[in-house]
Amino acid sequence: MAERVISAATAESLRVLGQSIAVERRARRWKAIDLAERAGISAPTLSKIERGDPGVAIGSVFEVAHLVGIPLLSVERSLDEVRASTTARLTVVPQRVRDTARSVDDDF
Repeated sequence: MAERVISAATAESLRVLGQSIAVERRARRWKAIDLAERAGISAPTLSKIERGDPGVAIGSVFEVAHLVGIPLLSVERSLDEVRASTTARLTVVPQRVRDTARSVDDDF
């Protein structure tokens, strides 16, 4: 398997987010194992998040960031506003490209 290559900007962003999560966790005086348990992940996975490991599932990273109070969307825009904006941008994309509601025939 080829080694995963990420840009320097991505690596730095992951490192900064991981450090921010660690700082917020410590500010709340939470043990790593306790935060990991709340997030439904293992302590080693939390450690990877705090180190900025790019191999951690994004859902896990978002959950941990949310638990320690780090906003991942723009402060000026709510989740509903982001959804509406995304939907508006998708209206210019042809339906055949954006239609993901196909049924899967998995009857072997």
